[in-house]
Amino acid sequence: MSVFLDNAATSFPKPDAVYLAMDAAMREIGVAPGRGGYRQSLAAARIVYEARSALARFFGVSDSSRLVFTHSATESINIAVFGLLKPGDHVVSTSVEHNALSRPLHLAAKRGVEVTFVASDADGVVSESAIARAMRPNTRLVALAHCSNVTGAVQPIADIARVARRGGALFLVDAAQSAGFFPLDVEQIGIDLLAAPGHKGLYGPPGTGILAIGPGIDLEPLQVGGTGGSASNPEPPEQMPERLESGTINTPAIAGLKAGLDFIEATGLDVIRAKETALVDQLLAGLSGIAGVKLYGPLQGERGAAVSFNVEGHDPAALGYLLDSEYDISVRVGLHCAPDVHRSIGSFPEGTVRVSPGFFNTESDIGFFIKALREIIS
Repeated sequence: MSVFLDNAATSFPKPDAVYLAMDAAMREIGVAPGRGGYRQSLAAARIVYEARSALARFFGVSDSSRLVFTHSATESINIAVFGLLKPGDHVVSTSVEHNALSRPLHLAAKRGVEVTFVASDADGVVSESAIARAMRPNTRLVALAHCSNVTGAVQPIADIARVARRGGALFLVDAAQSAGFFPLDVEQIGIDLLAAPGHKGLYGPPGTGILAIGPGIDLEPLQVGGTGGSASNPEPPEQMPERLESGTINTPAIAGLKAGLDFIEATGLDVIRAKETALVDQLLAGLSGIAGVKLYGPLQGERGAAVSFNVEGHDPAALGYLLDSEYDISVRVGLHCAPDVHRSIGSFPEGTVRVSPGFFNTESDIGFFIKALREIIS
């Protein structure tokens, strides 16, 4: 049996409706939105509008024009960081960030932005009090991931949002591992900038992402060009979302993303989360019963669906290779694009084996994985 357990990288398979929506958008419409007044172009624009409106409702964004389509959470973070920060600004982040956030912040530091990386505890969790102690009068932004792609550790973002607000800073959340798994209402929580991918918990295709931008926040565009309007003006338009969406939008991918969101809403976010949580609990219990296994991150309480471990005397890369070649089980090994997390939890430089079940996995998949791992290490 073939078992895919790398849903923290990208969810697979997608709901059938995702494939069908993308195929229909290509075959039946197939043109760019906002680039013509004929029926096909208007139909493409309608797909984008409906997807934008649905995602805005899902994330609690009252003005859908402030939800921007991007190619990834990484691009969303780059738009937020480089569109907002200027030399002399201060940012508070953490020691457990994915490169999607840490690399833009390191580049911003080279350009004159001050950055403080707050240390986590052994499980990869950062307290709001530690964030508060790092705040300065010139702190412009607090930026961190909601949930770790390595340990599954969940940060207390509602508490951190209050700390940021009290300090006069904006709050940027990388929701790569939490969008589609945890409920996220940006206005209720107090998130000013939310970056999320489409291809993970939202069940959309690769090459999709969103950036939700709070009211009154003006970002400089990361790139400029054609927007389908204001063509005579050499400056990018002021109105949203066009200001941050230069170039041709990937309408078929957005159609697929909308279908993925429809699947979540029809199934129920609570149902999806309950099933994934049950699979993670089964996985943690199975791994805990194997001699020599070291688990990372929280073993109890709220956590995401990524589980990292190592086995004494076994290289994680070799374990991943054998799981794939001998058992057709797909897991992720190494640093998972998050070296700072591994430095924080003590698994650098080799990294870990990461297993991340998704909604379409079964108890049999987890049982097969545990059996295969036992056979390999024995």
